[in-house]
Amino acid sequence: MSNGQQVVLPEGTSRTIGRDAQRVMIAVGRAVGEIVKKTLGPRGSDVMLVSELGDIVITNDGATILTEMNTDHPAAKILVDVAKTQDKEVGDGTTTSVVLSGELLKGAEDLLDKDIHSSTILRGYKLAAMRTLAKINEISSKVTVNDRKTLQNIAAISMGSKSVGVGGSKDLLAKIVVDAVIQVSEQKNGKLVIDQDLIKLEKKAGGSIDDTNLINGVLIDKEIVHPGMPKKIENAKIALLDTSLEIEKTETDAKIEITDPNQLTAFLDQEDKMLKDMVDKIDKSGANMLFCQKGIDDVAQHYLSKKGIVAVRRVKRSDMEKLARATGARIVTILNDLSPKDLGHAGIIEEKKIGGEAMIFVEKCKDPKSVTILVRASTDHVVNEGERAIRDGLGAVSSAVEEGKYVFGGGASEIELARDLREYANKVGGREQLAILAFADALEVIPRTLAESAGMDAIDTLVSLRSKHNNKDGIIYGVNVTDAKIDNMEKAGVIEPAKVKEQAIKSASEAAEMLLRISDMISARPKPIAPQGGMGGMGEY
Repeated sequence: MSNGQQVVLPEGTSRTIGRDAQRVMIAVGRAVGEIVKKTLGPRGSDVMLVSELGDIVITNDGATILTEMNTDHPAAKILVDVAKTQDKEVGDGTTTSVVLSGELLKGAEDLLDKDIHSSTILRGYKLAAMRTLAKINEISSKVTVNDRKTLQNIAAISMGSKSVGVGGSKDLLAKIVVDAVIQVSEQKNGKLVIDQDLIKLEKKAGGSIDDTNLINGVLIDKEIVHPGMPKKIENAKIALLDTSLEIEKTETDAKIEITDPNQLTAFLDQEDKMLKDMVDKIDKSGANMLFCQKGIDDVAQHYLSKKGIVAVRRVKRSDMEKLARATGARIVTILNDLSPKDLGHAGIIEEKKIGGEAMIFVEKCKDPKSVTILVRASTDHVVNEGERAIRDGLGAVSSAVEEGKYVFGGGASEIELARDLREYANKVGGREQLAILAFADALEVIPRTLAESAGMDAIDTLVSLRSKHNNKDGIIYGVNVTDAKIDNMEKAGVIEPAKVKEQAIKSASEAAEMLLRISDMISARPKPIAPQGGMGGMGEY
């Protein structure tokens, strides 16, 4: 070309550069933030998501909304990743992190319109994020695993936003969540660690949310293999087998010629004897309950039934590991190695029908390090939302126990952090202080949104809260959404894990910074899908 430019992009590729690219990123980020913003808090509204197949999800869980949304724009996908990371790391605060990202982008847009360079905004945002994280540590209070009341308040506040069928039962669910977390907690290197994978959630529609209960053991979605076996065992001695009780085929091809009916009878008798020997080995170990990860032959089932051994087959690997943690049994892969020391123990094992389906309850384990929460509700939609609420509660309580710190909720901590940032901005000076002030304004979106959802005047609420927080003991004041007033969050029991706040601010600030750094967006045109077959009577030339 005459001007020296060379075409390096394929035909159909679109490119957006400079301020246009930034504005597109900001617009999309703000739009995603607005979608989930209305769901924030216990008075937040719900969103109905309808898939291409007509499947319906009704929720106000930020992570679920963003995951189920069919987002195509890369900026939107980045914010979806923010929600997923928040959910994976701390299990709660997904809506807060995405809403905060949207507000940070909005503040950056206003500064860009005032000809503040994006690099200046990024420096200011980074300074503000570091200051905020340090301040959270300063204003947080300590909590231990023995402080059940505080932990139950944390769980209840976390689950309070799930109003669909859950709101009235959050105290019951909070107690279940705290009991489950404390039960599976373990000391490692002087630090309390909670592996949430050891808390199994099993859900069944039918009954009410109040029928949800904690099982000190494991619930297996299987049934007993033989009708002659008892449906209930007390003082169960449990064997866990990772091998089949079947006659396996040889690895090499073999051909057996039988010329006499007696030979066939002897052959079948030998198979029966092999299966009987397998059952005898199980019986010799002293086991009266068998969980097998693989198949159990019909003949083996018969012999097990005659020996009074109850058996369950094709149990998932994850359930086998949970059974081992709950009962103290060891998973045995070679049947000949099974011995009494490999057995686990449970007070009661019983097959019950829940929602019309048979399930095995392994209960009354001595000190189970794996437990199950059976979630019940009237319909599938409500039971799914109940499960999401309990997952949020588990994440919040686990974070509080592991970190050992909490802050006041209801927007109280955000107002305090914003107040501190405004003082800090005056010390920093320069144009970066404008970005720090924008960060402070963005933090106030949380109390402002809570006030709006409660029917309060957002501006009056912010002014009153700022006035309260200017006093020495004002840190405890936030928005009481239930009573629609500014209240003492300490007395109201509205508290949240400090780790959730920290992760939300980290995720939001880093996502906003990532999008603001983009000044060039190149999008390749998708390749056209070739039609399936040609038109009738038309040939190729």
